[in-house]
Amino acid sequence: MALKVRVTQDRSFSTTVHLNGRLDHESVAVLDSELDQLAHQPVDVLVFDLADLEYISSAGLRSIFAARTAMAERSGRIVLLNAQPPVQKVFEIVKAADLAAVFSSVEELDRYLDAMQRRVGRGE
Repeated sequence: MALKVRVTQDRSFSTTVHLNGRLDHESVAVLDSELDQLAHQPVDVLVFDLADLEYISSAGLRSIFAARTAMAERSGRIVLLNAQPPVQKVFEIVKAADLAAVFSSVEELDRYLDAMQRRVGRGE
């Protein structure tokens, strides 16, 4: 399934980016395009609603982390909301490890993240 991105202005200080589908190296450009447009808007909090995000790869992580860096540079922040168990597991892995030290390549990281998301999706 391709990635669908919907942006809503919920409050005067926040914008929500709703992600639906798979966020990987093939679809990350869709998200990056939306984030580029948001970079010029006065937003204090950027919310990523992940309720309908089925999968995230290292490319998707890089995009979200780049948004976090961009928001921090202007004293804003990002918030992740409604992550499903497979996607939540990826964020737990990233938080728990220095990925540059653990994985020798992006491809190796993506294989690992893919396996973990499949395992969590099956309830293991």
